[in-house]
Amino acid sequence: QAQLVESGGGLVQAGGSLRLSCAASGRPASSYAMGWFRQAPGKEREFVTSISWNGGTTYYADSVKGRFTISRDNSKNTLYLQMNVLKPEDTAVYYCAADKLPWGIRIRSANSYWGQGTQVTVSS
Repeated sequence: QAQLVESGGGLVQAGGSLRLSCAASGRPASSYAMGWFRQAPGKEREFVTSISWNGGTTYYADSVKGRFTISRDNSKNTLYLQMNVLKPEDTAVYYCAADKLPWGIRIRSANSYWGQGTQVTVSS
């Protein structure tokens, strides 16, 4: 199975930027769709963005389109999330996910490996 470790979270003022990283191990990352989810206090976990196994296709939640960018570097087994123009409503624990089956275009939250999460807090 894959092990995923997120990093890069922290406290930032509204309008600022953060870059999250997700380091994968246990299996090559090159053949699996990956993505980011987030969960705010009192809310259900929600989809943020995903990237296909080869990086050719991306999807974004409407709430982050134009502000967030997902990317991957398969040579480093690492997934990234660049977050710009952050808003207080972006405050949440952000989780990295990797699909359990290869060649995927979209991430499947019900059949994925998960990281431990990293806290992002945006002050107003």
